[in-house]
This record gives sequence, C-alpha cells and structure tokens, in this order.
Amino acid sequence: GAADRAWQWKAPAHLYLTSYDTLRSDFTDNPGSPPRRRVWDVVLLDEAQRIKNPDAEVSRVCKRLPRLRAWALTGTPLENRADDVASICEFLTPWREGQALPYLEPGLRLLARHAALQLRRKKADVLRQLPPKRVVEVLLELGPAQRESYRLAEREGIVRLHGLGETANVTHVLQLVTRLKQVSNFCPATGESAKLADLAERVETLAGEEHRALVFSQFTDDRFGVGALLRGLRRFRPIPYTGELSPAEREAAIAAFRRGESPALILSLRAGGHGLNLQDASYVFHFDRWWNPAAERQAEDRAHRIGQDLPVTVYRYLCADTIEERIDAVLRRKQ
Repeated sequence: GAADRAWQWKAPAHLYLTSYDTLRSDFTDNPGSPPRRRVWDVVLLDEAQRIKNPDAEVSRVCKRLPRLRAWALTGTPLENRADDVASICEFLTPWREGQALPYLEPGLRLLARHAALQLRRKKADVLRQLPPKRVVEVLLELGPAQRESYRLAEREGIVRLHGLGETANVTHVLQLVTRLKQVSNFCPATGESAKLADLAERVETLAGEEHRALVFSQFTDDRFGVGALLRGLRRFRPIPYTGELSPAEREAAIAAFRRGESPALILSLRAGGHGLNLQDASYVFHFDRWWNPAAERQAEDRAHRIGQDLPVTVYRYLCADTIEERIDAVLRRKQ
C-alpha cells in the first residue's frame, strides 16, 4: 500500500521507477505527499500517450510533479486530435510548485512548440533493413441476407433515435453505430459474411504457401467477433488471443502460433494490438475498423518490426454502402 511505499520514495537513489497508477495513488493534494517532497532533476514518461487527455487525473498528476526537466517517449504522439499532442507538450515544460500549469491551445504556437521539442525517430530511419509494408484496401459487397439484415438494423436504429427525441444522446448513436459494424461483419440471422468468405479464401492460399497471418477484430463474441472467426476458420485450427485468456493461456497461444500449429492467430484489437512480437506472421487482416488509425498501425506493427525478414501485407476490409465507408472517411481525415 501507499504507507509501505512511503519509505521507497524517501530512500536515497539515483533513479525511481514507478507506474502511472502508483504515481496517481501516491500523489495527493498534500504538498508533503511522497512524489511532491522534492524537485526532480528529470521526469521521464514512457508510453506518454497515457497523458494525452488533459482532463484525466493521471495527466494532472504528471504535470504537477516538480521538475527541472521533462522527457516523454511515445510511438503514438498524435492519435485523434491536436489536443492529444498539446497535453504531452504541456508536460514537457519544466514546472515548480506554485507555478501555473502550462496550457497550449492547438494552433501555430503549439506546432512551433512541438517542432522545438520533438526528436522524431521514424522506423524507416532507424530500421533501414526492415522489409516494406504494403496496405491493401479490400472493398466488398454484402450478400443478400447480410444486406437485408443491415438495412433492417439501420432502419430500426434510426426509428429508435427519432422516438427518443431530445433525450437521444451520443451513447444511443454509438450503440447504433456498433450494431451496424457488427452486422457488417456477420449477418445475425444466417451467419453470412462477405468478409469471412474472402478471408477464408486468402488464408487457404497463405497456408498452402506456408505463410502465417494475424487477424484483428475489435469484437470478441461468438456472433460477430473473434469467436465467430474461430468457428468460420475452424478447418485451419486458428488460435485465439483475447483479454479473456489468463496470462498463462496467452503465452501458450503465442507459443503455439510460433511453433506453426496454425496459419492464423485471431486477436482482439484491445488485447493483441500492442506489446507483442509476432514476426512469424507476414500478413495482417483488419476484419473491422477501429476509430483510431494509430491503434490499427500499432496492431500491424506486431508483425512489421525488427526481426521481420519478409515484406508485410496488410488487408483492411471495408463493406460498400455501410457505416464502414463513413468510418473510413473519418480515419482518412485523422491521418
């Protein structure tokens, strides 16, 4: 607990290593709380996108650490909007107790500040020997049953929103969007899936050529996500990797994939989109699209990283005349 850690904060050392959650717990409004008792020579944040939201408590705490210097490391400096990088730049301003916290508005001043502060290391500059990555957009037409289910879900959702009137809010809209995304994956009435039909054909070709693939979905259930993909690709003995697995089960899944027990590893985007080294795969499939292009790139880079010997091909599925086309337009603007 915090009392047990108090002596560690006081102990003489050159380097203090802590987690964001621990810092947030130990940093209190009392100026005498352990992290606030000294002016730190340098505060270094790894995975600094954790403070991209300026209103989050962890952002407030990090920015209020008394410090002479501040460094931040992140592979995803800008994820959704300029406010994300503004929050990180605010932390990079040295700060002492009693000063006003810096605040940066998105605009020319922020761009100038960012240019002055950022040492940017592009993957192509650091890993010149890394094979290329090719991204292929796969546009598909829904089959008759899936198209009818999509129209029905869209019509019912819009009628419900109209019925809610002024009480309708963002949550209700997102529920409809999520439903339409699910139906774009699989028909809820018949299980028909234009994406699965295309994916199964490609995996069969890859398996015949002894290539391996990562398949990402944001859904984990048996009707629209990882569970449905496991069932639809069962002849290839696909291996699942989701947050529902224990740490030991996750390790076993990765080990089995590396041994070549299946040509396909089916991952949930949240559990498998970061922190894994999967250079055994040279093909990546995004079965559905997430709102954050940085999250998609992080997922792709499980395969496209140091140690990869083959060119990496990324397939992104997109169903015509569905919500996915509008999501794709949003992602292109964010890029």
